[in-house]
Amino acid sequence: MSHGIVWKYGDNVNTDVIFPGRYTYQIMPPEEMAKHAMEDLDPGFAAGVKPGDVILAGKNFGCGSSREQAAACLKAAGIQAVVAKSFARIYFRNAINLGLAVLQSEEAVDALESGDHVDVDLLRGEIRSAKGTFRFLPLPASVLGIIEAGGLIEYTKRKLEQEQE
Repeated sequence: MSHGIVWKYGDNVNTDVIFPGRYTYQIMPPEEMAKHAMEDLDPGFAAGVKPGDVILAGKNFGCGSSREQAAACLKAAGIQAVVAKSFARIYFRNAINLGLAVLQSEEAVDALESGDHVDVDLLRGEIRSAKGTFRFLPLPASVLGIIEAGGLIEYTKRKLEQEQE
């Protein structure tokens, strides 16, 4: 379970504002990527985000190009989950591959606002706040395993190690 505050955005948040396109071909460590997260949409995000915080958004979060940096910068910034009404499919898969929880809950997005405190419980499939408890579409055990491992590469390494034992 993670605890944090909400950062709320609208529909069609594209990868160019999640991680600005001008940095796409620059090699940088995750902590540097985090400094540029959301800078073209919300210039105060990178300075204000804390580990455990949650992004809420409307429909089609992560549309645009397929670059992995758009998920990697949010994970590096400490975002524990992105909750949206819907996701662009490539972004959804990139986020999971990198160990960033991506959850769908129209009710949570409609009810919660920026600054609200939330607890996200991946195992129970719940987002809890002073405004209520909201369910999200459950994640399969394999996806939970990938998120818990910190991404697909670590998950695969662990599975291979278990098989060799």
